[in-house]
Amino acid sequence: MNKTEKLISNYEQRIALPWDDSLSGSQRVFFAVYDKTDERRLRARIEGFELATKKAGKVWHLCDITNSFADWMGSKDYKESYFEAPDDLNLALGEYREHVAELVAEALREQTDANSLVALLGVASLFGFARVSELVSTVQKDIRGRLLVFFPGEHENNSYRLLDARDGWNYLAVPITYHERNQSS
Repeated sequence: MNKTEKLISNYEQRIALPWDDSLSGSQRVFFAVYDKTDERRLRARIEGFELATKKAGKVWHLCDITNSFADWMGSKDYKESYFEAPDDLNLALGEYREHVAELVAEALREQTDANSLVALLGVASLFGFARVSELVSTVQKDIRGRLLVFFPGEHENNSYRLLDARDGWNYLAVPITYHERNQSS
């Protein structure tokens, strides 16, 4: 069994457990943590996560933000000026963060009930523009069911590091890794 299959298997075990509806938004988040070099393998097997979710009797919704920056930038009338003076882009990144948070919040609001799961794909594309921790904190109030964040990076001692490059942050999310075996709710 390769690492991606192992991650799907561990996810399947986790998603099959009963969900506690009394948890706060920040505790309704799963992080599927995988090695950044496995991004293409994971994307090729995303249907395995969807099948595991449906097998557990949950509703699956995929929210892919991979192209969110390019789409946002492409919609700007003044995009050419950012290529001439890239430092000016820093002034507009707050607007981009709001844009991507609204994309995810909209997907979360589309959840019909507490039995739904939104799978967030493409968080690596936020690197250098927005922080995953801030995005999740911003949208946690909209989580009715669960949010699954596909996270290319590391998890150690409850600290997450995106693409193994940034200082980590502590978060209440439930990690799902290649190595997890016995997981509680």
